[in-house]
Amino acid sequence: MTDSSQPWWKQLNSYHWFVFFVASAAWCFDCLDQQLFILARDNAVKALSPGVDSLTQGKLSGWAMSVFIAGWATGGLIFGAVGDRIGRAKTLAITVLIYSLFTGLSSFAANIEQFMIYRALTGLGVGGVFGLAVALVADALPDSARPKALGMLQALSAVGNVTAGLCAMSLSGVDPLVSWKYLFWIGAIPAFLCIFIMMRLKEPEKWIAAKATSKIDSTKAMGSYLSLFGDARWRKPALFGMMLCVSAVVGLWGIGFFSNKLVSAAIADSLAGKNLSPVEVSAAKQWWAAANLIVMNIGAFVGMIAFSKAAHRFGRKPVFVVAFLAAMAATIFFYLKFNTRADIWMSFVLGVCQLSLFAGFAIYLPELFPTRLRSTGTSFCYNVGRFIAASGPVTLGVLQARLGATAVAALPATASAAMKATAELNAFRTAGCYMSAVFLVGLVALLFLPETKGRPLPED
Repeated sequence: MTDSSQPWWKQLNSYHWFVFFVASAAWCFDCLDQQLFILARDNAVKALSPGVDSLTQGKLSGWAMSVFIAGWATGGLIFGAVGDRIGRAKTLAITVLIYSLFTGLSSFAANIEQFMIYRALTGLGVGGVFGLAVALVADALPDSARPKALGMLQALSAVGNVTAGLCAMSLSGVDPLVSWKYLFWIGAIPAFLCIFIMMRLKEPEKWIAAKATSKIDSTKAMGSYLSLFGDARWRKPALFGMMLCVSAVVGLWGIGFFSNKLVSAAIADSLAGKNLSPVEVSAAKQWWAAANLIVMNIGAFVGMIAFSKAAHRFGRKPVFVVAFLAAMAATIFFYLKFNTRADIWMSFVLGVCQLSLFAGFAIYLPELFPTRLRSTGTSFCYNVGRFIAASGPVTLGVLQARLGATAVAALPATASAAMKATAELNAFRTAGCYMSAVFLVGLVALLFLPETKGRPLPED
């Protein structure tokens, strides 16, 4: 019998810890893969599109991100349902194997077209992991330990992100047109995790019971989108849960992860006049890009732990409200005020505010759906919005281009290249501030969603 008065980690037996470790490791490596791609993307595009001008390469980089996110969304929809039908453990192993395999193959792409295909296929595996890992922990661990365990699972994703930054820093002295391949090789390592998943991980008893019930009662189908949307009880949280996630996902992948452009500009300014060779400048930029990622994700870890503790005390919805407003304010502040290398502390604040929301998703989404639809509903909410988020990088680029063109046109005919570059960078800042309004969508979604603090997981 579990003593719910104890701290959550004392309520777990050895097998509970194994489930938590495997699910957290799968998600941690998933996030490692995501961040390695962010750090390697621009250099990979440059290496695979020689002779193409920098503006076109920038567009190709944005498309690579969009293709990856679209694959992510598709994988989430597919494997979320598959996980409810055939089991979380089996499907988790499949998704880890997919993203590991195609991350490794990305390093062998011979051209930009192959690279895009590999990234889309990588996205399929990446997209499936979150819903499966969260559903697995939610179903296998004691109910009293579940919320904080899920918050910690999401917080540990920052370990994968920081590891990606450390890997990039260690390769900062390597030719950037080659080092991107090494980063993708590192991303292929999680394939070994599949062996342990398949050998020891069992399906949760709750899932086994729900599976047995579904064979007797045809109205309680496992992993059915028809069932998810055919019943108003599950349709409403699915649709508004998706809106909740869209707000944060677009904010992070369409704005937050492009903040490195401001960091790069600040680093370039700080290196100007130091008589460094192009190789030394490139190495310094890569090092600082990785350092910025690490600082941001240390903030993310702090923010996620804080969200988990606050949600346990005050409830899910009030903390979401504060977090969405903080994310919008921090994003605008960063885009307006980040100017020099000394401002890197702002990345910590951005990480705290933007990524704390994702701990909320890990805690809240499984509390909206029954066991037979838990992976399906969680994956739908968390991932379908990525089809919209896939347009975020493109939207930011188009908005920046239009604002930049207007700003440059307003300059005198004698304007220098430096003045034009400054105008374009300021246009990028303005575009990021405009897009930060997407966080308000999350506040609207909360109006239609229930408070789940202290309630048991829902069932039919």
